[in-house]
Amino acid sequence: MIKIGHIGLGRMGLFHAENISQMNDAELFALCDLDEEKLAKEAKRLNVKKTYTDFDEMIKDDEIDAITITSPSHLHTEQISKALKAGKHVFSEKPLGTTVEQCKLAEKAVEENPDQVFMLGFMRRFDKSYQYAKKAIEAGKIGKVYMVRSYSQDPTAKIEGAIAFGPHSGGEFLDMCVHDIDLMRWFIGSEPKKVWAIGGCYAYPEFADWNDGDNVSALMKFENDAMGFLFAGRTAPHGYNVETEIMGTEGIIRIGSVPQKNLVEILDSTGVRKEISQDFIERFSDSFKDEMKEFISCVKEGRKPEITVYDGTAVSEIAYKCKESFESGELVEL
Repeated sequence: MIKIGHIGLGRMGLFHAENISQMNDAELFALCDLDEEKLAKEAKRLNVKKTYTDFDEMIKDDEIDAITITSPSHLHTEQISKALKAGKHVFSEKPLGTTVEQCKLAEKAVEENPDQVFMLGFMRRFDKSYQYAKKAIEAGKIGKVYMVRSYSQDPTAKIEGAIAFGPHSGGEFLDMCVHDIDLMRWFIGSEPKKVWAIGGCYAYPEFADWNDGDNVSALMKFENDAMGFLFAGRTAPHGYNVETEIMGTEGIIRIGSVPQKNLVEILDSTGVRKEISQDFIERFSDSFKDEMKEFISCVKEGRKPEITVYDGTAVSEIAYKCKESFESGELVEL
């Protein structure tokens, strides 16, 4: 059994903790959080042996094999570095860091600890539909990929949380678009060289206080001349909506072009409708579980995951160039 020490009991952190607690080859051995009341409650509910309010103390525990990090984004790099140096394998939620400088420090920590497994949580790569698309592209089924279009929309019902997180989120491009950017790099197999980003505060002017928007978009030109277009919104009235379209010279692949929760159709007095997922956990529930299974498998088998620390840095660099273009209104070269 791989013994896991987990930090962060927010919504995402608790979801990861629950997933680990249900795995057959890993044990949720320790929890760490500043909220002592919540910590005690969740440790009891999940049958966790040890609790900590100090991350530095948790990573000193010799019984712990690996650390999973779901703390606030600005703490990721420091905690990644400390855990790796303490001899622990590390899984961290995105983003790798809230600045490119932080990401470079994370790279250095991974390089200095080559015997440890490090994995970043780009869970969309573990979605069955995206994996199917990737294999189809590699098999040449749609020819040469020349365009990837990606939409990510959060529901208006969650806007209060987005506003509260706004001052330290790094902005919408870093907070929301990293998954879209990662998929573009993954599908296209190249790096962007130019980006032009636009958007604004169409419903919630609060985001302007942080040079951010509630709906933004970006157009990218990649080194192999492929195109990328992404849109991120925080005001979807219908729910959580992720769409991706991959265009090739011999075909097109669309994923989630009509967002739906399942294959059910409801017929009632209002007409015929399909329900859709209301948040990212519901939409990518299996993907989150599968990425954690992959991390545990890498630890057990002594191999490195496909997703590396350099993917985290590359995505952050691109996201910040998008933000720079958004703020300046100018085309930015990478």
